[in-house]
Amino acid sequence: MPVTVLTPNDLDIVVKRELKAPRDLVWRAYMTPELLKRWMLGPPGWEMPVCEVDARVGGRYRYVWAPTGGGAHGGFGIGGEYLEIDAPRRNVATQLFDGVDMGAGGQIVTLELEAVGGLTQVTTTIRHKTRQERDTALRTNMSEGMEAGYARLEEVLAGLT
Repeated sequence: MPVTVLTPNDLDIVVKRELKAPRDLVWRAYMTPELLKRWMLGPPGWEMPVCEVDARVGGRYRYVWAPTGGGAHGGFGIGGEYLEIDAPRRNVATQLFDGVDMGAGGQIVTLELEAVGGLTQVTTTIRHKTRQERDTALRTNMSEGMEAGYARLEEVLAGLT
């Protein structure tokens, strides 16, 4: 089941995806660096050489992606601070991209995991500062990259169950 991307207002992008795994395992896959490095990669040909997670309110996270084996593109990174942690249901964090002006202070990203039978409904809400910033993000291949990551996540989760 592919991702669904919604724009319920001028500031938010909401991405939804159902996963065939229990919520506790999905939470673990989002909060464990060794697991994140296996699935949160976007399109093929990328790796995550830096993955740091301090999963507590006030804790920070940092992800850096780079082309596998080097390549012409230098890669990119994001990081932020956890504002809320309600395991295994929800976390809220700031999100700042390295070297990209996506608005002062970055975005606020809310991850919500809802248990539905043996499945988990993942809802990621990305709140931007302006409509222009939101629309710029929508013009990227964000949804394709997220879907590629979720497909890998399902493979990782199948190995954990």
